[in-house]
Amino acid sequence: MALNSLSVRALRRSATIILAGGLLSGTAVAEPRSYTIDPDHFSIGFKVEHIGYASILGLFLKGTGEFVYDEETRQLVSGRVVVAADSAFSNHKARDNHIRESDFLDAKHYPEIIFEATGYTPTSPASGKLAGKLTLLGQTRPVSLDITLNKAASYPFGHGRHTLGLSASTTIRRSQWGMNYGVERALVGDEVLLNFEFEATKQNAQPPK
Repeated sequence: MALNSLSVRALRRSATIILAGGLLSGTAVAEPRSYTIDPDHFSIGFKVEHIGYASILGLFLKGTGEFVYDEETRQLVSGRVVVAADSAFSNHKARDNHIRESDFLDAKHYPEIIFEATGYTPTSPASGKLAGKLTLLGQTRPVSLDITLNKAASYPFGHGRHTLGLSASTTIRRSQWGMNYGVERALVGDEVLLNFEFEATKQNAQPPK
């Protein structure tokens, strides 16, 4: 029995739907998840030259952060880190007070240093470039960080949740944010190396039994 043109079109349409469904079932589906940086395992370091003799090493002792990321596709949806400016520490009380004052961080008027992620580009299975915007002294400028994934696994004790261990670093010129003290006379370096070491825990996931 011959098929009419209407039946042929219907069969073709059904075949197309079946084929498309088969292709889609084999395609990885993005599943971004929220991660929170563990404040107990979050180190924020800085390094800046002092009159050419040596470099001052310091830490910011208070910081929080979270991001939304898909491990399967390695796509970053969003990310935000907030650092307390008045938590700067260099193991010297007078110097720390100076760092927090208007010559440098001006923590009284700008209590938060904020980084907002804008994109992530993988460069290898365990590394990549993180683009974002850094707000310092009320001014926002683009920055790029080198990222290394050290480990991704369920935590071996405690909360037992899936955790990412990450290292990040970048070098900024503080004068670009208007922090000019000591630059002209080379008393304090313009370049500041920033290092971040942290563990980030996946949210909304049940720990293994």
